Amino acid sequence: MKMQKKLVVLYVLILLAFVGLSVRLVWIYQKDGEKYKKQILSQQEYDSKSLPYKRGEILDANGTKLAYSEKVYNLVVDARVINESKAENALDTTVTALYKHFGVDSAQMRDHIKENPTNQYFVVQKALSYEQVSPFKEEQANNKSIVGVWFEEEYKRKYPYSTLASSVIGFTGSDNNGTFGLEEYYDSILNGTNGREYGYLTEDSTVERTTIAAEDGNTLVTSIDVNIQNVVEKHVKAFNDLHKGEFREDDDGSTNTGVIVMDPNTGNVLAMSDYPNFDLNNPKDLTPFYTEEEIDAMTDEQMYECLNQIWRNYCISDTYEPGSVSKAMTIAAGLDSGRLTGNESYDCQGIMEVSEKKIRCHKRIGHGMLTVSQALEESCNMALIQMANTIGKDTLTEYLYNFNIGLKTNIDLAGEARTNTLVYNPENMVASDLAVSSFGQGYMVNMIQMTSAFSSIINGGKYYEPHVVTEIRNADGTTIEKIQPRVLKQTISATTSDEMKVYLANVCSLGTGTTAVPAGYLIGGKTGTAEKQPRGTGNYVVSFMGYAPVDDPQVVVYVVIDEPNVDDQPHSSFAQELARDIFTEILPYMNVFRTEELSEEDRAQLTALHILPVSGNSVPKDEDNGVEYEVDSDTGYVIDPNTGELLDPETYAPVDGAYSNLDGIIGIEHKETTDEFSAGVGF
Repeated sequence: MKMQKKLVVLYVLILLAFVGLSVRLVWIYQKDGEKYKKQILSQQEYDSKSLPYKRGEILDANGTKLAYSEKVYNLVVDARVINESKAENALDTTVTALYKHFGVDSAQMRDHIKENPTNQYFVVQKALSYEQVSPFKEEQANNKSIVGVWFEEEYKRKYPYSTLASSVIGFTGSDNNGTFGLEEYYDSILNGTNGREYGYLTEDSTVERTTIAAEDGNTLVTSIDVNIQNVVEKHVKAFNDLHKGEFREDDDGSTNTGVIVMDPNTGNVLAMSDYPNFDLNNPKDLTPFYTEEEIDAMTDEQMYECLNQIWRNYCISDTYEPGSVSKAMTIAAGLDSGRLTGNESYDCQGIMEVSEKKIRCHKRIGHGMLTVSQALEESCNMALIQMANTIGKDTLTEYLYNFNIGLKTNIDLAGEARTNTLVYNPENMVASDLAVSSFGQGYMVNMIQMTSAFSSIINGGKYYEPHVVTEIRNADGTTIEKIQPRVLKQTISATTSDEMKVYLANVCSLGTGTTAVPAGYLIGGKTGTAEKQPRGTGNYVVSFMGYAPVDDPQVVVYVVIDEPNVDDQPHSSFAQELARDIFTEILPYMNVFRTEELSEEDRAQLTALHILPVSGNSVPKDEDNGVEYEVDSDTGYVIDPNTGELLDPETYAPVDGAYSNLDGIIGIEHKETTDEFSAGVGF
């Protein structure tokens, strides 16, 4: 009984306490309810927040990433939250944590928080990686006194190969907009749409949140092959390093060096390089090109003028007189139009007067009598002038326009020059104008125009629109567009094309292009040497346009060197040697096999490039270590001569053609890739 009374008393006391608490809550609500309501709502995250999209990737033909976007984090401090926090030692704890994880100056951070008590958005550091912010986030989650710090997400553009194909790829600015190259041309396709996360109050003052997801940009698959691009850039750099300061002591190499590697049967650009290139991850860095003193002395206008010169793509943006490479177009025009039969002969005396102007051949004493083929082989100006007279100015200019000279190619890269390059037209051409036009002077071109025109000469007459992107994929990896090769016109007949391939092959086997021939191959091509304006300064543009294999062209290599840094410039051998080294490495990689027996000179050339030829199931011994690799006849695996064991076929494989010297392995292909090169490419 006594126990029951105690329980009743306890129950009554508890009931009275609840009644008192309820009365107190009602009183507080009536008196200060609105104030507390605002305070609670102010702590709710119902404001709008942008969700950044991820810019699409740029891939090479094999799927290697040339450009991608990586999520990064901006460190943001909210001084208002810190100052209004009820957590114990919130300011000290937060500032200490910022110093510990990010090295933020504690005194400066305290001053900022005290001097800007209501500032809710102060970016302390930008572009932090997940690895940098995750330790702080973990400590913040476990320590309620760390307040007022959050991380704003965004994406930063990354270029894993740094300088590789820099003028082709282009770069992005802080606003995510592309500048130059593919980044600019395909800017709207690479970019996506930001999403948004926002909250709103319902009628009963509860917070509802809504998220509209960001739409990521599309990915570009290009025709650029990283392996071929690496080979090209390696040899372009080697050429300029070799001649650095040779003639002009303060010069780092040629004024410009450009190389285009193209598939003549599709218009696909496999590689495109100019010199010098720049770091895509730090495109405004001028220190590789100028001294600190020179940079400090520049005005902003001068600095950006220098940067624009470095960023521009010489292969599409700069024009020059093509020189003798264009003789292929002149002869093709004559044969295709029927004005030439190919059986004509021409007398070269070394000089000719046309319209009271004396025009000389590069061979001052003259070539004597030449056939059409020999005129191309010897690159005889006098014979070409006589051919042009037979062809006529109307027909010649018509064919030049048909080869797209004077018109944009519309390659899918930002910055192609508007040339309007035919200085002369049939109405105002005089005899001397026709004469110099026949051998590539008096009008301007750019490299992509010449490569596309020449490709049509040796591919059966089909003019393909040159392009770099072959496929567009959405963020999920689904192909949304295939960019097929596009034939724009027929420049010459297939029959004329076959004739021209014979003539161009003779140039490299019998004429001026023999220096360009890679060991073990037959190629065709044409040399070029054009004196720059103003004449008489000793400055030249030298070039070589070649293709292989000679009977079934699979690849065209065009090399242009603007003012080689040498004392005696007018020699196409500089361009030929560069083209030869490129051919030597890329042809085996492209599965174009050697057809010719190798001389001792050929073997020396291959050894210099660290590429040795195959001989049956074994390869020549390495001079350094005497190792000779063989192939097991039963399995086809490579035998390690040191152990007699079979090497892992997933890593090492015999190559039918040429071999790479990589990591001491001679005569086999190392299938694994490195940061700079991929398997099968000579080093």
